[in-house]
Amino acid sequence: MIEAKSLTRRYGPLLAVDKISFAVEPGTVLGFLGPNGAGKSTTMKMLTGFLAPTEGTAVIHGHDIRTDSLAARRKMGYLPEGAPLYGELSVERFLKFVAEARGFRGADVSQRVNAAVDRLSLAEVMGQTIETLSKGFKRRVGLAQAILHDPPVLVLDEPTDGLDPNQKHEVRRLIRDMASDKIIVISTHILEEVDALCTRAMIIARGRLLADDTPAGLLARSRYHNAVTLTLDDLETAASRLGALVESREVEIRRGKLTVFPSSQGNLFEAVTRTIQEEGWQVDQLQLEAGRLDEVFRTVTDTAEAA
Repeated sequence: MIEAKSLTRRYGPLLAVDKISFAVEPGTVLGFLGPNGAGKSTTMKMLTGFLAPTEGTAVIHGHDIRTDSLAARRKMGYLPEGAPLYGELSVERFLKFVAEARGFRGADVSQRVNAAVDRLSLAEVMGQTIETLSKGFKRRVGLAQAILHDPPVLVLDEPTDGLDPNQKHEVRRLIRDMASDKIIVISTHILEEVDALCTRAMIIARGRLLADDTPAGLLARSRYHNAVTLTLDDLETAASRLGALVESREVEIRRGKLTVFPSSQGNLFEAVTRTIQEEGWQVDQLQLEAGRLDEVFRTVTDTAEAA
């Protein structure tokens, strides 16, 4: 378990992280969301012992990061933002170095390295120096060192940032494969990461924790939750007709699409489909909206900026 208790970090007069508290159980993939400069990476660095908190603390599987830092760090694997590595070392030498630094000796070193290499598909680049690798392979090597000791907690700072779609898919697959018995904390500003990976999401801005919910819970906060979006030829006529439904609260025409927002009465989707049939409209697209995470993100973070 991870338990953060009023984690705070100041850089002189700048309050980067402001009394953040939360607890995370095993089996959770936690997305830590926020705009650039929100305090995500600073929080990750405090959790992993890279930075000391100005105030507050965190407990990692029973070990306090301030009073028992080394034991807490043994329980974690950490991929910092940008996956900084020793570029002059070969992949093989670097991973063996990490294994030895983690306390493994003899045959255990090879066993741990080989397991991580197999999991990240690194066999073809083991003899290359890290500085000659592509960005995708560098990120895989960074993940390999983070999981090499099979830690119960993984902290990954922007793990897919800058990767191509195929590389993102592979990294996400790995994270999902490991998620059942670990705590995985992913710091990101990429909203699609939440839908793809996370079972829980937090939004921070200006160093403060502003939202903590499941992805579905965050979507339910969206004004588009249970709205109906459609495309057809005569948007104005359709907007007038659908806006008059008792199940409709308001309508919006934007970028060639009509969105109808639900009132608290009845089933909007059924009412819209019934009206389409009655009017004989030729509809090109009809969609029941789950909600829009980007809109929730903007609303939450804009409120923080205005405060």
